Amino acid sequence: MSALAELYRPSLAALTDLYELTMAHGYWVHGMHEREAAFYLTFRSNPFNGGFTVCCGLERIAEFLAAFRFADEDIDHLRSLQGADGQPLFQEGFLAWLAELRFTGDLDAAPEGTIVFPHEPLLRIKAPIALAQIIETPLLTFLNYSSLVATKAARVCLAAQGEPVLEFGLRRAQGVDGGITASRSAYIGGCAGTSNVLAGRLYGIPVKGTHAHSWVMCFDTELEAFERYAEAMPNNCVFLVDTYDSIQGVRHAVEVGKRLRERGHEMAGVRLDSGDLAWLSKEARRILDEGGFPNAFVCASNDLDENIISSLKREGATITVWGVGTRLATAYDQPALGGVYKLSAIRDEAGTWHPRIKLSEHAIKVTNPGILQVHRHLRRGEAVADAIVDELYPVENPRLIVDPMDATRHKHVPADTEIVPLLEPVFRAGKLVNLPPDVHAARQRLQAQLGLFYEGIKRFVNPHEYPVGLEPGLHQRKTQMILAARQHPPFD
Repeated sequence: MSALAELYRPSLAALTDLYELTMAHGYWVHGMHEREAAFYLTFRSNPFNGGFTVCCGLERIAEFLAAFRFADEDIDHLRSLQGADGQPLFQEGFLAWLAELRFTGDLDAAPEGTIVFPHEPLLRIKAPIALAQIIETPLLTFLNYSSLVATKAARVCLAAQGEPVLEFGLRRAQGVDGGITASRSAYIGGCAGTSNVLAGRLYGIPVKGTHAHSWVMCFDTELEAFERYAEAMPNNCVFLVDTYDSIQGVRHAVEVGKRLRERGHEMAGVRLDSGDLAWLSKEARRILDEGGFPNAFVCASNDLDENIISSLKREGATITVWGVGTRLATAYDQPALGGVYKLSAIRDEAGTWHPRIKLSEHAIKVTNPGILQVHRHLRRGEAVADAIVDELYPVENPRLIVDPMDATRHKHVPADTEIVPLLEPVFRAGKLVNLPPDVHAARQRLQAQLGLFYEGIKRFVNPHEYPVGLEPGLHQRKTQMILAARQHPPFD
């Protein structure tokens, strides 16, 4: 059974916005619901003012599409909905069609753990238009938040410079699924473990945890609390030392650690959860070393994020394990990725594809037409540029890309690059043809991906802008469509 099915009933088809269904109903009424269309999912800016984004959520999308169907209770609920005139909102014939609906389309997507950038398609759907419309909202739901938290986790782990980061955010997450998704995404983003036991069971993520302040407060003294914990959990002794006085707490941990060692066990470390973490960690390290525990680690928590961790590193903090909760699980400084799902082509009855474009007063909201793919150019093991291409007009090896936000900015691509398509087949005609990587493979992929890119894109302040642009032919066709639409708008 999939992790998604363990959390929910077999289908989440009704997890969509009503306007997706009203449009699908409209397509059905006009007999165009089976007309094939292409949509792509993208986003417009990197989160956290950063230089990259981690694509995450595909495994859950694949589980969702494989189980896609409207249950009887979903159809009954839709049947009960009424329009402004008090009459049924949907026709019975449409509901009968909906009850038989399954995912029959194609899905191409960037594997989880792939580094991606604004304007690039993260996934592409080719399917009957009514079906493709209905799945818009859940696809965005699965991918937006997952990618946001995975990106935050990657930034936190970069700040920790290879030291383990533990995700502790369940109690502060936005609901049950927010907590599960955050734990999964944070692990893909590089975290070494989670406090979330259910996520550990569902996804095989290492679970970590020790005791809270309440344990210490249940006993007459902190020393007694540590002793009782060591007796109960001799193989899991990380003592939380700041219930009363952090320095005295470390001394008590050393005292109990010596007794624990006499019984054949070893204290793993201490955790600081408040105060001046830089100074306290140095003092804790000194006391542990002088007490004979040079291998015991100092863990820190207390509303950490990549910026605070970087600051503590600069101050010489001796923390070697980082517990990150609220600011990771909630993506504290940016609540949403802002992904969008846009129609880019539609097929006529003769089988010919026709590109589509959406205009806007804001250039960033103008869409790209065609059957879109991304070609990543690699040179000597380094990613040097990404070209957005239209598979309807194949170009073997474009040597130039055009900035989608500024047509005067061109980037020449070296001739000796290797091209790697970012979007890979996942479904064909509704059949799962490539199983998405699990969380462990996705986590490994991200680490390999981070190694492909110039260090400047990983900076937290004023990161380098990685070159992403349109293949010149696509740029030219897009420009022509914009000019034609503005000269002769479709509604004239």
